[in-house]
Amino acid sequence: MRIFSFEKLIAWQKGRELALLIYKTTKKFPKEETFGLSSQMRRCSISIASNLAEGSGRKSFKDKARFSEIAYSSSLELLNQVILSKDFEYINENDYLSIREKIAEINMLIDGLYKSQIKKIEQ
Repeated sequence: MRIFSFEKLIAWQKGRELALLIYKTTKKFPKEETFGLSSQMRRCSISIASNLAEGSGRKSFKDKARFSEIAYSSSLELLNQVILSKDFEYINENDYLSIREKIAEINMLIDGLYKSQIKKIEQ
């Protein structure tokens, strides 16, 4: 079986793990949030890994960097939603801190990827 380049990215691997965690976490949300916050968080979490995957298929480093930017932005959007979920008491403190740590780690990885892509544009 062929392994695609995005599958080797640690940022993508961590993003995939985060999406799984978000799905498990949002299963516990109130039913009235099924099409609200829960759905939005799921889409954001999937968007992180999806944009990293899509960007890896682009030919220019400028395009690759743009998809890294989008993935980074999706992670910040997800962080906002996680904070609100804690405020609404949908998640407890431990889950909040765990998810927040994972988002911070992914952001650091995506930032490094983005910087390397930008550096290649400037060469």
